[in-house]
Amino acid sequence: MIDISSSAPVLSGEWSIPFAGMLLSIAFLPLLTPVLWHRHFGKVAAFWTLAFIVPYAAIFGVRAASQSVVHALVAEYIPFIILLAALYTVAGGICVRGNLHGSPRMNTALLALGTALASFMGTTGAAMLLIRPLLRANDNRRHVAHIVIFFIFLVANVGGSLTPLGDPPLFLGFLNGVGFFWTTAHLIKPMLFVTLLLLVLFYLLERYYFYQREEERSLFLDPTPDSASLSIDGKINFILLALMLGLVFMSGVWKPGITFNLLGTPVALQNLLRDALLLMVILASLRYTPKSARVGNAFVWAPITEVAKLFASIFVTIAPVIAILRAGQTGAFGFVTRLVNDEQGQAMNAMYFWVTGLLSSFLDNAPTYLVLFNTAGGDAAHLMQEGASTLAAISAGAVFMGAYTYIGNAPNFMIKSIAQSSGVRMPSFLGYMVWSGAVLTPIFALTTLLFFC
Repeated sequence: MIDISSSAPVLSGEWSIPFAGMLLSIAFLPLLTPVLWHRHFGKVAAFWTLAFIVPYAAIFGVRAASQSVVHALVAEYIPFIILLAALYTVAGGICVRGNLHGSPRMNTALLALGTALASFMGTTGAAMLLIRPLLRANDNRRHVAHIVIFFIFLVANVGGSLTPLGDPPLFLGFLNGVGFFWTTAHLIKPMLFVTLLLLVLFYLLERYYFYQREEERSLFLDPTPDSASLSIDGKINFILLALMLGLVFMSGVWKPGITFNLLGTPVALQNLLRDALLLMVILASLRYTPKSARVGNAFVWAPITEVAKLFASIFVTIAPVIAILRAGQTGAFGFVTRLVNDEQGQAMNAMYFWVTGLLSSFLDNAPTYLVLFNTAGGDAAHLMQEGASTLAAISAGAVFMGAYTYIGNAPNFMIKSIAQSSGVRMPSFLGYMVWSGAVLTPIFALTTLLFFC
């Protein structure tokens, strides 16, 4: 993150106000004033960014503020947003045509497929690829909301826990030194445990709705009759997805030792090459994907544009929060350290899992991951070895519990909007939390006992 650690001892808790204000704006303004937010979210992000930069420059100097902003943008934000944009663009170029029959078995299989794909094409990519085929398969059903809810649980969240491509928090960990396959090795068991329980529960619920509550389903007109086969437009994007996976992996294992300096921020050659080639992947997808594929997916740039503007502010304003947390118990946020560590200073993994998870549910799981990652020391080499259980708890909490609310992870709200535009009556913000609380809490409690205690 931004290197302002030298000023950490003199930073008070007030320096976290811009970061907190940014996250609270993201969480509540779309719900309270959706029209205002839609028109002016970029201005809101700029306001909170300046609320940090201007006072910091006034106190520590313009050069220090400039270096901090450059470090935030060059070291983490630009790689982060380039990868996210590449996943969004490439996945948005794959259009599945045709219609399946939305039976309990078929729906469970689609959710399992999406969960498996999420770690390799991102939760956003997998969700955008499969949500429309899933909705078409069930558009003659009376009870569809539960299908979308479990889709959010599995495809938009839990499924992205095995690689840095899967979910933004894990990519930020990768940028901070966590190995590419570290999460694969350490989260595979809790991920499979949670996935299996959710799929079994979903199948049982599906059978109830399908056979007990929809006896007259044959009387409903199917607006998209079942087809004998499926077809895919934009197959070139599968090759581009494989190329993206190779580029990210390359940047983690190839260490030529060549770096460039930009206002005090070192930029490694392998990372520069990765990002440049990812930009070329975006251009190739736009150039070679048939227009019909993007039209079929109703592809627009608005979602990724919003994410780009909001996260630019998040990456800048989180700097003082990270610096204060690195001060440990002597810093202004010493209570956070005491909350997740015992009296001897040893990490309590169960608390890391739940604190990371619950904060991810209401804020955003990417910055939340960074906050707890640094609370645990911020040293990737140590956390991957001696602190492996703690890092696993932080990673799982950030990815899994983004499913608790519509705002916990970027794809959640997008899926809700697509479902509603297709005529599905989705629960309200609080209504969704009733579902997620009832379904996920006992599963996560069991996960804690088995893996993080």
